[in-house]
Amino acid sequence: MWCLLRLSALSLSALMLAGCADPKVDTSSMPAAVVSIEKVRESLPTYKRDEFDTAVKIIAMSSFSGIDPFNPQRMNAAEIAESANAYMHGLTGDEIIERADSMLRERRAREREQALRTLNRLEAKQANAQRDQERLAQIHIDNARYYLATSPFGALEPVIELAVTNGTDHAISELMLRGLLESPERDIAWVDQTFYYVISGGLAPGESATWSLAPNRFGPWGNDQIPRNAELSLTLLGVNDANGEPLWNAPPLTDSETERLTSLREEYEGIRPQTADSGASDD
Repeated sequence: MWCLLRLSALSLSALMLAGCADPKVDTSSMPAAVVSIEKVRESLPTYKRDEFDTAVKIIAMSSFSGIDPFNPQRMNAAEIAESANAYMHGLTGDEIIERADSMLRERRAREREQALRTLNRLEAKQANAQRDQERLAQIHIDNARYYLATSPFGALEPVIELAVTNGTDHAISELMLRGLLESPERDIAWVDQTFYYVISGGLAPGESATWSLAPNRFGPWGNDQIPRNAELSLTLLGVNDANGEPLWNAPPLTDSETERLTSLREEYEGIRPQTADSGASDD
């Protein structure tokens, strides 16, 4: 008899403990999810409810797109129920908060790794562009002059005199140049144009040559309003090798890439991932 009474008391205690257990989210159906989420929320201390609301948003909207995880505004219960999934089923309020925190940490770790990959890629691109510019600078524009000459038929013909020295170890066959023709009394350049010059016979390493180029006299170079004191400056933008293939043409960073690189350097000062692939895609 004593054993029966003792067993009954133990069973009653177990039932009471089960009745006092923290409520859990049930996502087996929309009505069950709506009701259970509200019950779980109400079971929490008041100071935890905003944290719970944020946690539910993070878990329910697993893509993390379009939400501010630090904004505790509550979602509509039907929206939560519709988007809720197995990540919340059977969890108490505290467990939901812990799971959301874990998901958020994982997301931040992925974002950090992606940002560092982007940082490595941009720094590599910048370094390649700087290296190619240094190599390109070994081809010297020794002299550049513009003037208008009179043809045998009395017409004015524009002339660009260009002297170049090839200080590289490669033969070159073509130059890409930016020509800027300016005069002191005028704010706007008379000519700002990019053009190519094919070197007849090429220019071997260590060689120098002077050429007279004849731009189209019906184009901007042939403008008879250009004064005699106009000054020509030429910038070498690129060269082709003896086979006509571009040499040292790594592009510089765009303005947006430069801004992104500066921002990432400030945020991740001196930090580099151990296994990140700098060639991976980025945002």
